[in-house]
Amino acid sequence: MIVSVIFLCYTIADYRSVIQKGMIKFMKKNITFDDIARFTGFSKTTISRYFNKPDSLTAENQKIISDALVKLNYQENKVARILANGKTEFIGIIIPNLYLHYYSEILNRILLSYEKYGYKFLVFLGNNDEETERRYIQELLAYKIEGLIILSHTIPSRELADLHIPVVAIEREDQFISSVNTDNYSGTLQAMKLLDEHNCEIMLHINTPTLETTPAYGRIRGFQDYCREHQLDSEIFVQDLGNNYEKTQAELQKILDTIEVKYKEKRKGIFVSNDTYANILQNLLIRKYRCFPKDYYLVGFDNSPVSQQAVFPISTIGQQIDCIAREAMKILVEQIDSQKKRIPAPLSEPVHKTIEPILFRRETTEKK
Repeated sequence: MIVSVIFLCYTIADYRSVIQKGMIKFMKKNITFDDIARFTGFSKTTISRYFNKPDSLTAENQKIISDALVKLNYQENKVARILANGKTEFIGIIIPNLYLHYYSEILNRILLSYEKYGYKFLVFLGNNDEETERRYIQELLAYKIEGLIILSHTIPSRELADLHIPVVAIEREDQFISSVNTDNYSGTLQAMKLLDEHNCEIMLHINTPTLETTPAYGRIRGFQDYCREHQLDSEIFVQDLGNNYEKTQAELQKILDTIEVKYKEKRKGIFVSNDTYANILQNLLIRKYRCFPKDYYLVGFDNSPVSQQAVFPISTIGQQIDCIAREAMKILVEQIDSQKKRIPAPLSEPVHKTIEPILFRRETTEKK
């Protein structure tokens, strides 16, 4: 009863001034397009255009509406907006796995772009299964994604181009879609030059089966070209190393056993296709020798955190992951925005961006 009296007194005494100031939260209603139109003097159609096709308004009118939204304490109803214009602000991502440190790092950097662009992400792990990834793409399309970032390798770019949404690839075959890739060939030449500086007597490369149409094949080609040009003894180990620790360790142990037998007395320079595998190989050597052996020189690829956190920090070719993620989102958003214009501008041809890698010298080559 006391509460009711206090409420009544407050309402009678302050009703007009409070309503004018818009300060009673329990009396505040959801702000609609009609409210914004009345406040600004624009039509409801103009307000709708501000949210759905802002480039159709002048900068001056956009600012008037933007200021009004702040004054009205407007909170957008995302669900209503999606129903009204079909734009979800969702971007799909298909990534092979999160086992390799490179993929988890690139995914993390892409997700951080929300603060800049405001897009939300739906992420699927393909696990190198073509039919599974096709099913995931249909699922993403059902959610009305506005664009797709794809790092998995199974689906040809020709098929991805036929999805009729902006698609950007990272480190995969990209003939018919836009992409951002590291210059794998250049990075490999840097790795080989480093190993060569240490007068390694046998050059070894460990990799997984890689299609020649993918950017990562530049690591195999770069290794072969450098060894041929400099007349270096070499061997390449190409085999499935698996997508889990147990499988990778078992396969690398077999490769290491072969190396130990064939090249026991030689100074060995080993270039490994990524830091995850390089770290596991290093651990196998440490378990056997209780140290990192003097006759082994090891270089990885990616500059993922594990290369710095290893027992002996691993020399590596650093992919500029921040830059790759930033450029991929920039290209994708530009293509999405282009489709939102009053007269959409179709992409005349795919955009391809190549990022130069950086060599990091660490303890697996720079021995004291």
